[in-house]
Amino acid sequence: MIFFFTATGNSLYTAKQLDDEYFSIAQEIHKTNNKYTADKIGIVCPIFGHEMPQPVKDFIKNARFDTDYLYLILTYGKRHGGAAELADIEAKKYGKTFDYINVIEMVDNFLPAFDMNEETALDKKVDEHISKIKTDISQKKKMISEVTQADRDIHQMYLDRMAAMPPDAFKKIYRVTDDCIGCSICNKVCPMNCFEIKNQRAEQNSQNCVMCMACIHACPKKAIQMNMPEKNPDARYRNENIGIMEIINANCQI
Repeated sequence: MIFFFTATGNSLYTAKQLDDEYFSIAQEIHKTNNKYTADKIGIVCPIFGHEMPQPVKDFIKNARFDTDYLYLILTYGKRHGGAAELADIEAKKYGKTFDYINVIEMVDNFLPAFDMNEETALDKKVDEHISKIKTDISQKKKMISEVTQADRDIHQMYLDRMAAMPPDAFKKIYRVTDDCIGCSICNKVCPMNCFEIKNQRAEQNSQNCVMCMACIHACPKKAIQMNMPEKNPDARYRNENIGIMEIINANCQI
């Protein structure tokens, strides 16, 4: 049994390789029965600012895991910033202890920092890393991925930069252009229910936005644009092994 949080398919793809029984955190978090029982229970999610997305933190906090082996896989694009250690600390706040935490480098979907064409051209040996993690899990290996002081320093630099910005600096990072056709795909892929369609046009309520980038990557007309410079405004991304309907089925809140 494995739970995933996904925006552009990386964590969903990883979850599918690790277990045949996989569930979307974006859906599970709304259920009243939050007790899960299995021999092994896993969570896979991306990191935002080197940490687990807030919905994943909430899920871990409220869920009851009846298992002999609880594991966590964190996907990242360039620097994990000590994500394994940060996740371990966070989980223990909620009385949860992971037996195994590992990180896996995949395509980074953060458009202000990365050109999707350049990212997809890199060979990050994803399947090799997933295979190694799968072997570890099958053997119920216990470990937390190594974190160096350099990793911790990178995270602290990130925190310092964020502290210098206005609190709402990233709350209105998107705009919807006149190219919008009201197809509602943004609404269906958003795990936080931040979009609605009014008068055949998408409108965003950014209050709950976690900057997962699902909406901007999935828009078929590139009608969602960023209010900050992008590395390549013409390039978008979805994991090549994951269909758009899989992301819709995982994230749709309507």
